[in-house]
Amino acid sequence: MTQPIAPRRRSVVLAGAAGAAAALLAPGPAAAVPGPGSTAAAAGSADLQPYASYWFPDSLPAGTPGEGVTWRSLSTWRPEDDPDLPFNTAAVPLAPRFTPVPPNRTARTGQARIQSLVSFGHTSRNPSQGAPTADYYALTHWAYLDELVFWGGSAGEGLILAPNAPVVDAAHRHGVSVLGTVFLPPVHWGGDLRWTRDLVRRDPLGRFPLAAKLVEVATAHGFDGWFVNAETEGGDAALGSEMLAFVRDLRARGESAGLRITWYDAMTVGGTVAWQGALNERNEDFFRTADSMFVDFRWTPSRLASSATRAAGLGRSRYELWAGVDVEANGWNKAVDWDAIIPRDRDHVVSYGFYRPEWTRNHLPADRTPGRFHAADDRFWTGQSLDPSAPDGDGGWRAPATAVADRSTVTALPFATTFNTGHGLRWYDGGTVTSGTEWNHLGLQDRLPGRRWVVRTEGRRPAVSFDFADAWRGGSSVLVAGPVDAPVTLELYATRLPLRPGTVVELAHRADEGPVTVELAVATAEPARPGDPVPYRYVPAGTLRGGGGWTTATLRLNGLSGELRALGVRLTGDGAVAYRLGGLAVRCAAARPPAPPTRPRVTARATTGDGTALRLRWTAAPGPVRHYELHRVLPGGDRRFLGGTCQSAFHVPGLRPEPGERAARIEIRAVGELYAASSAVSVVHPW
Repeated sequence: MTQPIAPRRRSVVLAGAAGAAAALLAPGPAAAVPGPGSTAAAAGSADLQPYASYWFPDSLPAGTPGEGVTWRSLSTWRPEDDPDLPFNTAAVPLAPRFTPVPPNRTARTGQARIQSLVSFGHTSRNPSQGAPTADYYALTHWAYLDELVFWGGSAGEGLILAPNAPVVDAAHRHGVSVLGTVFLPPVHWGGDLRWTRDLVRRDPLGRFPLAAKLVEVATAHGFDGWFVNAETEGGDAALGSEMLAFVRDLRARGESAGLRITWYDAMTVGGTVAWQGALNERNEDFFRTADSMFVDFRWTPSRLASSATRAAGLGRSRYELWAGVDVEANGWNKAVDWDAIIPRDRDHVVSYGFYRPEWTRNHLPADRTPGRFHAADDRFWTGQSLDPSAPDGDGGWRAPATAVADRSTVTALPFATTFNTGHGLRWYDGGTVTSGTEWNHLGLQDRLPGRRWVVRTEGRRPAVSFDFADAWRGGSSVLVAGPVDAPVTLELYATRLPLRPGTVVELAHRADEGPVTVELAVATAEPARPGDPVPYRYVPAGTLRGGGGWTTATLRLNGLSGELRALGVRLTGDGAVAYRLGGLAVRCAAARPPAPPTRPRVTARATTGDGTALRLRWTAAPGPVRHYELHRVLPGGDRRFLGGTCQSAFHVPGLRPEPGERAARIEIRAVGELYAASSAVSVVHPW
């Protein structure tokens, strides 16, 4: 029998700041650190490191928590008392998105969608704002996802998980909803039925206080709803009735906030835990109450077919059912009856949900690199062809790009990207290394190309990848390497960008090996049918010589009107080429820096063996801000990057005095959509 869903523990990522980017802007006003005794101590670890939030419903386990674990009760949580909340509140709104004409004839529009259950770290000690390592599941194939479940929970740590802010911000930038997890584990994994009863307990007025708390948590943290998974055995019909009423109340309370509820096929309306692998009379009422249901792995073709029919009979879409596909152990080697879910010769039956697709990282050896991870991740989502316009044939793995239409959020000007995947071996700014430290922070991830990688050529196909050996800004760039014996068009973005007078496109690029002639590929119309080439026009962008360094081409789109529907580049060479694309921007006006943040301050500090840690806060800058960047001003005036965040709070670990330094000065800048930075505001920590 298939195991029920449960978290598997994985190695903890280290806490700390994200990568670096230098800026030589005038310093702003400084705020001094309060003197001894006047700074409030923050709850949590001794070094003030903030972590993603997790709770038990009410009662706590017997005994004492393990190292690094804090037992908390959701019933007593209040946002105003949570010192980590400013670090854990997502800042990027859920972006609207559209579905372009698919690049192949097998991907369907308006049929099956995909949910992913992903564990980004332990339930406990999951850093709120990235870490100093590039070894991270930096998910980038958002174009095929509808929902991401921030998966986890354990009887020894906590059962209710709020997603950390970087994951939510990256998902929202790509139009993907993120759900927190309510996990009531089986008894043999430490489950206790009292936690289920705690969750559904009513107050004296007959209300469900923890339903209200779950709504409050989601709205305070800025994510989109809950994945409810009740797997603790021993319940009865009365408990089943109360759970149904609880879910109904949870959904009703969250509806005005736009929250979603996914129910996992485990507890039945009779209160027992009996995984059905189908939508049937034993779980139908939960499906009717929730927005969608994750169908347990025990499904069969006949059960999924009957589930689809039953959903339609309830007036619901069959694609609100996620058929579970467990890829934790074997990834693309998993044997799946794809025709039961997404047949090629008729309409898709239901949607599907991947359980633990971070296998693409975890199955690699310990010395894995970001490049190796993305190569595996591209194969998982795109297929062995590594080109959505040339999908795989009848192999065992049916990659999402072969069946599910991609989506895009590139709908408004200005639009810019530096192809930053949210982790890297170094941090670059303007093509210069400004930090040699590894890092990850998904909140700093750019909007990335959705269909990777569509390459059109009459000649040999060069390799295309995210590359981490060099970048224009952030940690990665797009590298096209290999033979170019005929023009090569690399499709990048499906867009819905208005073309206005003065619209320009900027490319930051270079040739490591060449020469290579570059043209910007633009289209104001889509293909007539799926799989047809995009009707591009080409704008000359210059010829680059190998080893010539980074250059920026500014190209005017004169004579074009309507909407810009697609963007790419066309490369022409006469042999081996290594072309690196570091940035792309579409704008109507020159970049203007945003207003700076205000009221920078230190809210807590602590001294450990690693140095001094500070918690910083500031008031968000008015107007649109992509993220904030923090630098330490060194004696002599140089700046060292400390990290970036989309939040109005930041944790700085391990500060030590520099030679000749009487005080540490930290500058904070707001960064706009075109990466222009505001003037700085500062805090000062005296030694």
